[in-house]
Amino acid sequence: MLGWTLFLAALMTFLLTHAIPARPEVRGRLIELLGRRGYFATYSVLSLLVLGWLILAAARAPYVEVIPPLPALRWVPLLIMPVVCWLAVAGMSAQNPFSFGGLGHRSFDPDHPGVLRTTRHPLLAALMLWAISHLLSNGSLSHVILFGLFAGFAALGMVVIDRRKAREMGSEWVRLSRNTSRFSLRSPRPWPGLWVALASLAAFAVLLHLHASVIGLSPLP
Repeated sequence: MLGWTLFLAALMTFLLTHAIPARPEVRGRLIELLGRRGYFATYSVLSLLVLGWLILAAARAPYVEVIPPLPALRWVPLLIMPVVCWLAVAGMSAQNPFSFGGLGHRSFDPDHPGVLRTTRHPLLAALMLWAISHLLSNGSLSHVILFGLFAGFAALGMVVIDRRKAREMGSEWVRLSRNTSRFSLRSPRPWPGLWVALASLAAFAVLLHLHASVIGLSPLP
């Protein structure tokens, strides 16, 4: 029972640390106290610490099988994670008026939306695919709850952010988003540069190398 208690405590802490700061009055007050940079730095560190606790708590919860540990399912993250890394890097490297990320220097062009033609939410799409692939390969009840939560959070986040941005941008939403998609299989136009692919492969290699030492389980079948 202790394992489930710690898992539920970590899960509730994770939900509260994301739900409470999302309230506009709370977020505004924290930014006033800490400054914008201080707020985001503190929130990022806190989120990573709570996420790490949640992942460890899920691994230590009693095993209750939901999805059989089929050998073929061990391959799913290995096949999906390069795509996840690519979406994350491509999303961070492009200007994005619709969602998270957008650190690129080139202004967003609605006629040539790049990766946003595939999804307006590359980081949330990456989170969703990461969660689904790991849910299939870690089918215990605690992991199904954990990764199902992340997948649902990402999918719901796309809908909520689209509605908020459409309301904030008004008529500009239709003009700017006309060649983009919430989440689709359409290819980017244009494709991100070669450096995005190389950086994605490097990130995947690092994650593959560190997985066993950090998570305690080899990702290789």
